[in-house]
Amino acid sequence: MLPHMMSINFDALLDAIPDYQEFLTVDEMDASSKRLAEQYPDSVELFEMGRTRDDHPLYCLKIGSGSKNALLFGCPHPNEPIGAMMLEYLSRTLAEDDDLRSQLDYTWYIVKSWDADGTKLNEKWFKGPFTLYNYARNFFRPAGHQQVDWTFPIDHKNLHFHNPIPETQAMMDLIDRIQPTFIYSLHNAGFGGVYWYITDEIKSVYEAMGQAAARQGIPLSLGEPEAPYCITFAPAIYKMLGIEQHYDYLEQYGIAEPEKDIKCGTSSADYSYGRHGSFTLVTELPYFFDPRIADLSPGDITRREAMEKNLGFADEIDTFVCEILDHTKAYLNPDNPFKLALEAFTDVKNTHEATRKMISENPDFAKTATNAEIFDNLLISKFYKLLMLGLLFRAHETELSALPDSAEEEPRQTLASAAEQAKERLRELSAELEEKINYEVIPIKKLIAIQLESGLIVADYLQQNGA
Repeated sequence: MLPHMMSINFDALLDAIPDYQEFLTVDEMDASSKRLAEQYPDSVELFEMGRTRDDHPLYCLKIGSGSKNALLFGCPHPNEPIGAMMLEYLSRTLAEDDDLRSQLDYTWYIVKSWDADGTKLNEKWFKGPFTLYNYARNFFRPAGHQQVDWTFPIDHKNLHFHNPIPETQAMMDLIDRIQPTFIYSLHNAGFGGVYWYITDEIKSVYEAMGQAAARQGIPLSLGEPEAPYCITFAPAIYKMLGIEQHYDYLEQYGIAEPEKDIKCGTSSADYSYGRHGSFTLVTELPYFFDPRIADLSPGDITRREAMEKNLGFADEIDTFVCEILDHTKAYLNPDNPFKLALEAFTDVKNTHEATRKMISENPDFAKTATNAEIFDNLLISKFYKLLMLGLLFRAHETELSALPDSAEEEPRQTLASAAEQAKERLRELSAELEEKINYEVIPIKKLIAIQLESGLIVADYLQQNGA
């Protein structure tokens, strides 16, 4: 706990989090925001900040009238609703608690579900059961060029992206209007432990952030970082990423024209820092975890060997996905969101090539891997490939359900066969992971508590230190 935050009763705030058993749908979140604005008209305003590509209204809550602006948004990736639930709780708490608003001294701008369209495509797993198979079977995450938090404009070397999607444009307009001091981008991983991204080093908060996770009994993620070019500030705390780092990584390891591999723009964190000096925090949390993610004891293979096994399995699944898509492409709608996502997620040949070159040259990868790094490379990586199999099944399921009764038998049979192959591989890999991973489903309340405490720690630091 930070000394100047002792006046905030964290125990009371965390204890009051409801014991949520499921995630809210977009329509449920919208209805809740409308009720809040009606109940607290003196402190809460609800406005429409824009519309989605499917013409759904994007709602933003404005709460309080503090000296600095804070922008918090959930579902920047639509398969990540933990942050939306945290905002559901925080928005009501801020509306009800005049003293808390005064202590924190922010004007709060809260967007519960930024990628509302994509969130709706995940809602079939929001009510459970929370198993690896059900999550993957009903999972959706868009291609990079359709992600709301990765289509901000960027000019970096030979990379030029200026095609923000409507949801991104709405957030750009809001950021430029309110010029927030603090941005909380509420992401979560599917599996692993807790980790954070921050704009700049602020060493004085690291212990408190770690305690926020420890208080809930959730381990830190101490395996491989999300990207090999992540800069580590402290265990499980990394420097914020923009698309420039990915470009430079590809360039460093021999990819001649990285711009040809990058189909998206940069992030809200990169955009807002460059224009307004905004500080962004990301708290990444898992739905599922296994204690091995925090096991730093030495394993029985090198880090390079573990990474090579990871890349080999990734290539195997990518090949399976691409062969099926190639066979059925004549019967897939060009705008099928699952197909577009898969095409983007399998277009990684140069990234894998750069990674293989990097692990062959970097002496850090010749060292014995920790058990956390082995677990990350050999099992968690397979979990994320499981999600691609879910997308592959849904790509063909969607087309089958759209076929008219009068459709010819050939497309129906081709699509049905592809769907069955994808589902069978999905079931096989799910069964393997259920056997090899001793995972627990983390209560939603615990995850909200970690995100809430981490966010308030950083928000208060920025308020107290004149950021």
